[in-house]
Amino acid sequence: MTKINKYIALFLVLILMITLATLMLISQDSKKKSFRYTPNEAFGFGEKLEYDVGYKFIVAGKGSFHIQPEPILRNGRKCYDVRFQVKSLESLDWLYRVRDQYRTVLDVAGIFPWEFEQRIREGGYKRDAKAFFDQENQIATTGKKSLSTPEYVHDIVSAFFYVRTLDIGKFPKDTVFYLPNFVDDTTYTLGVKIRGKEVTKVDAGTFKCVVIEPLVVQGGLFKSEGNILVWVTDDDRKIPVKVASKIPIGYVEAKLTSYSGLRGSLDSKIK
Repeated sequence: MTKINKYIALFLVLILMITLATLMLISQDSKKKSFRYTPNEAFGFGEKLEYDVGYKFIVAGKGSFHIQPEPILRNGRKCYDVRFQVKSLESLDWLYRVRDQYRTVLDVAGIFPWEFEQRIREGGYKRDAKAFFDQENQIATTGKKSLSTPEYVHDIVSAFFYVRTLDIGKFPKDTVFYLPNFVDDTTYTLGVKIRGKEVTKVDAGTFKCVVIEPLVVQGGLFKSEGNILVWVTDDDRKIPVKVASKIPIGYVEAKLTSYSGLRGSLDSKIK
């Protein structure tokens, strides 16, 4: 074989190796899960919602939802870093001290969680928990074990943000729909009921709202003894204006005091 023929043969072998490697990569990519796409005009990076939390007319604490202004990556996908916290006023800590923090890492395109963590401090009760969601293989991993989960399982915070993407203003009254939810090493079905529409006045303004009721079995943001009702704006944003819930020490309400970083206008605001 001449020297030229040897070079040609080496060149052909190299081309063949590159082609085989490319085919292998394509084959591997084809096996990866094609995740859902969920249209979202409700929220975006930098949204911040602040609340007064109180009993009847007494402000006892503060709460906030905050989507961090910059995306983070999980599994090569862009995500929202969503934080929720509730804390009692220091002047009332002697009565019932609350320092609750929740965080969910929420997929931007699919609106499903990759991670969830909570740090609960309510009176003498303490609880810390983390969960990591392998949404491709449908497995949730906690500090204790790994469990199989339904497709696109939610935590309690991500479930609410997913509901915000739905056109709930067009759902008939008493409609109930269901979401798979994960908490405390357990998967259960979270029902959400449409209670109707109301005009609601809070410090941030007066809004036309859709009232929804999460049919929480366990794992809520409060240790509920009765119904939890959420008033969300009847527009594309669907921001939570008010939350009312019965907890061990009475009834508590969270009312919106300010908002910033919204994805668009609040067409439901009357004044």
